[in-house]
Amino acid sequence: MSYRDLRNFTEMMRALGYPRLISMENFRKPNFPLVAEILQWLVLRYDPNSDIPMDVEFENDRVLFIKSVAQFMALKAHIKLNTKRLYEADGLAVKEMIKITTVLYQAAMKLNKSGDEEHGTSKYHPGKFDFNSKLSDLKLARQLASEITVKGSSLHQLLGREVELRAIRRSCIAQPMDLNEIEKNVTNVIKSTQAEIAKTHSQLDNISSDEANLQAKIEKRKSELERNQKRLKSLESVRPAFMDEYENLEKDLQELYASYIEKYRNLAYLERVNEDMNKSEQNDDGSENPINMSLKAREENENLIRGNLTLGSSDEDEETQETSNKDEKKQVVPKPKMIGSLTGDLETDDESEGGSTATEDEDELLEGEEDDEEEANDQANDSDDNF
Repeated sequence: MSYRDLRNFTEMMRALGYPRLISMENFRKPNFPLVAEILQWLVLRYDPNSDIPMDVEFENDRVLFIKSVAQFMALKAHIKLNTKRLYEADGLAVKEMIKITTVLYQAAMKLNKSGDEEHGTSKYHPGKFDFNSKLSDLKLARQLASEITVKGSSLHQLLGREVELRAIRRSCIAQPMDLNEIEKNVTNVIKSTQAEIAKTHSQLDNISSDEANLQAKIEKRKSELERNQKRLKSLESVRPAFMDEYENLEKDLQELYASYIEKYRNLAYLERVNEDMNKSEQNDDGSENPINMSLKAREENENLIRGNLTLGSSDEDEETQETSNKDEKKQVVPKPKMIGSLTGDLETDDESEGGSTATEDEDELLEGEEDDEEEANDQANDSDDNF
């Protein structure tokens, strides 16, 4: 024990707030009650919730107390204490207790410094603090934490096998050394090593042959690749014989498809128009449709035209017959009666006023019929356009 250590210990205990004054003469001789009291106060100062037996009346109790304090500081503060020196309770025990007081004193000083900075006694400049310089420390701390976890788990597994390994180790140590067996094992190891060496040498010798084989395969593949590329270029440059026919058929197919589309659209349109007409006829309940009326008018006009043509041919035959009869017999033959008219009424020649007036009436009727025919044709054409 040095004077400086004892002085530092007393000053640090006074700064930490130990209620009792400690003199330098207290540790000239062994003083276990004082050492136990100081240790108890330091442990409670470090962790108020600690559970350490405080009974130091008998020797066994003192030993248990010292062991518990040393174990507590080793687990909580990672401070290793010499239990033998603590049990002696003299100046050497001060060297062990100063380890605990130093940690507590430094923590107290840092706390006081931070409190002074909060109250403004020191100038704090947040802009001067460089966080980038601490990133490397943070990465290193994370790496060390992961390594500690891995090593701790491996150590736990190894310690779990310690019970088995201890028995095996003791049995191996207890066995007498047999030189013959050792020599046999050594020779076996030498032989296996030599076999591995020979295998390695053979592999090294075969490397050149393997390399040559691989090079030959590579050259073969390259030649095949070049040949296939040339063949591909020749096939691309040559035009097939059936290509012209194919292009012509393709054009014809396009034209046929266009006509097919047009006819299909027309057919669909006509079917739709037919459906609409049927629906309209059903909705009209038998009422005449303009399209049906136009169709009927067209049919009537055609019938009228056919009737006129038949009437004209019959008149010519009658005139030729009359002239022939006059020349031969030279007598008057009554004119045959004409039945029917363009208006659809039944009339005879007796009802008319004479031959001359009948012919004039017929001419007028023919002209009127031609006008009606033209009007009917115009109506039919208009109806077709509307359809």
